[in-house]
Amino acid sequence: MDMMTLWHLNGWEFAALAFAALLVGFSKTAVSGANTVSLAIFAAVLPAKASTGVLLPILIAGDVLAVLTYRRHAHWPTLWKLFPAVAAGVVAGTLFLVWADDGIVRTSIGAILLMMAGVTVWRRRTADAAGEPDAVTTRAGRAKARSYGVLGGFTTMVANAGGPVMSMYLLSAGFRKLGFLGTSAFFFLIVNTSKLPFSAGLGLIDADSLLLDAVLVLFVVPGAFLGRWAVNRINQRLFERLVIAATVVGGVQLLVA
Repeated sequence: MDMMTLWHLNGWEFAALAFAALLVGFSKTAVSGANTVSLAIFAAVLPAKASTGVLLPILIAGDVLAVLTYRRHAHWPTLWKLFPAVAAGVVAGTLFLVWADDGIVRTSIGAILLMMAGVTVWRRRTADAAGEPDAVTTRAGRAKARSYGVLGGFTTMVANAGGPVMSMYLLSAGFRKLGFLGTSAFFFLIVNTSKLPFSAGLGLIDADSLLLDAVLVLFVVPGAFLGRWAVNRINQRLFERLVIAATVVGGVQLLVA
């Protein structure tokens, strides 16, 4: 896989990647979905497909910190409902990466993120207007879990962009901040770890990418602490708006890159 190594980066490029790594830590412990900005930065500095291999271990480091922070707040029935559909999406995403070039990857993921943001805003407004409670356990709720699960698995495999898709699902399911962050933390630690052999098999992870990861992961930790400090100062409505806004920003950046 053609990619720039640590030694080929200039000062501004490294600074951009370091900021993106810090933002990963922040997003994992505060505003899930904000790491779509990190995704866009990595894809701008590195070749788009190669950037997914560099970003994956950094995301896993953030997932570990998030699990340690919010492990008591995970909702495991939701996780078990999602995992089979996510597995199907990961397989589909792996097949997609075999033939897709960088331009197709960016455009596809950007379009999906914007679509998910729009659908979630529409669903929440119509549900509020009708006074409908969320129904994760109903037949419609199970169908929604399967559709979001497949999309989440596909986007996380193709471009590490499953965060916004799962954010949209968890928001639509009515999760509050801590439940949202705890469920999301375990979900992505399990899913991202399971992606490692697929990414390595595709040549997206190698010695050069791991060397760059070893340096950039140092910036994830302060980002996670910053997010943990900030999350208690963000009310629920602002939290939801920030998640959706981060999703839209990331999607637009991917489309115009």
